Amino acid sequence: MSVLLASDVVFIEVDHFQERKSGQAAPGDIFLSQRGLSGGRIITTLSDGLGSGIKANVLASLTATMLNKFMLFDIPIRRSAEIIINSLPVCSERGLSYATFTLLDMKHSGGNSCSLEILEYDNPPAIIVHDDQIVKLEKDTIPIERKNKKTGPEKELVSFSTWKAFPGDRIVFFSDGVTQAGMGSDDYPSGWGIENAAGFILNQIKNKPRISARNLSKNVVTEAESKDLKGAKDDITCGVVYFREPRDLLVFTGPPYHPEGDAEIAQTVASFKGKKIISGGTSAQIISRELGLKIERGETLPGGPPLSKMEGIDMVCEGILTLGAAAELLAKNNFFKYRRETPALRMTEYLLNSDRIVFIVGTKINEAHQDPTMPEELEIRRNVVKKIAGLLEETYLKEVHVQYV
Repeated sequence: MSVLLASDVVFIEVDHFQERKSGQAAPGDIFLSQRGLSGGRIITTLSDGLGSGIKANVLASLTATMLNKFMLFDIPIRRSAEIIINSLPVCSERGLSYATFTLLDMKHSGGNSCSLEILEYDNPPAIIVHDDQIVKLEKDTIPIERKNKKTGPEKELVSFSTWKAFPGDRIVFFSDGVTQAGMGSDDYPSGWGIENAAGFILNQIKNKPRISARNLSKNVVTEAESKDLKGAKDDITCGVVYFREPRDLLVFTGPPYHPEGDAEIAQTVASFKGKKIISGGTSAQIISRELGLKIERGETLPGGPPLSKMEGIDMVCEGILTLGAAAELLAKNNFFKYRRETPALRMTEYLLNSDRIVFIVGTKINEAHQDPTMPEELEIRRNVVKKIAGLLEETYLKEVHVQYV
């Protein structure tokens, strides 16, 4: 058995963080990412609905969904902008469209670079970081004429720019909840502003050159929210795209159907270049026996059996229960809010901090998990892995390979 992953690629890590306006039940900003049918394309839209709450949420959702679908179906970008502008209602009092947007269309066709198109309408300008410096892009202004002159300004201006990204480049974009944070305060009477936000981003990257898209977006939102002192005065959303070499993870869980395959699996685990998780006591015993590695007792975390330790393995944990709990965390997509670390949360962090995940799944049935007295939601191993793989691919845009043995 061998696990082959291409090495001459650039991985596109996309993530975001968000805080709702204080007192609101729904966010007025929407962040939506989709992978193209070819797999080498990612389309991401951040839309900011006018105001806050449910109404803003609905209009931002409509805008982001339409833009992503237009791009997926290769509708020309100017035509897409025209349709969106003419579809958006306009506030009668302020003469403003009910939603703004930033759209990124990223394509990787091989090698170590990606082509990027950016479409922006009334959001703060996207920040591109290359070689630890801010890059000022040349932008083409696209005038969009409204068909119904009574609904708003006769012409709206949408900006369009392109960029060729290489490993190490980042794109940071956000709603005006970031730039207007702290507005009216003594320190920031006009708001935190784009320059201060850009300086903060550069410092974050300087201090942690490999900071993930998730953590950078969270730090930007947290810093902006701190300027508002008593809770966010507007929806605050930050998205980050990080172009880099992929991070690989191997998860081995469950004994193989044929025991004679144990040695080959162990060698695959030993030779894998990346992080490694062994999930399940029997799986750990197989690796220990075949590679001559000692299993030692590890730390005890709440919410699961104690972890184990094995040389060269990043995490050794219980099997089906931990996998099932990790699947639930991924489905809820609110892992940032957990205060206590559990085995499932640690596994989830490994999964989300990796880009290409390989699951080696043993297909020998563990009779304990077929006991009718066990909880109904406890699925057998292969179905739990299938659920995790689907979430990682569809929600978190990871590349996942599953091998059954």
